[in-house]
Amino acid sequence: MKKKSNITSFSEHLDKQYGKRGTKKREKYEQEFEAFKLGVMLQDLRKELGMTQEQLAAKCGTTKTYISRIENDASDIRLSTLMRIISEGLGGHLRLSVDI
Repeated sequence: MKKKSNITSFSEHLDKQYGKRGTKKREKYEQEFEAFKLGVMLQDLRKELGMTQEQLAAKCGTTKTYISRIENDASDIRLSTLMRIISEGLGGHLRLSVDI
């Protein structure tokens, strides 16, 4: 007799917890997760370059508080500010893609 596995995939978990892709609750989760990933990415890049939040803020003309807010909750960042942080602050180049 074969035992049924209680293991579910992450995708199945998300479907159960937030609904299928396209539902309002799931899309809200997906947007917040992308914002979280952006904040983590910026924090990792800043640390790789050995910079403090204050140093990054000074290089791109913003405040330490704003950098901290982006790294911890990037849900409300303007594209022009993000581009400035990446180019002037981190010396990088921003590339975007859109999935439809």
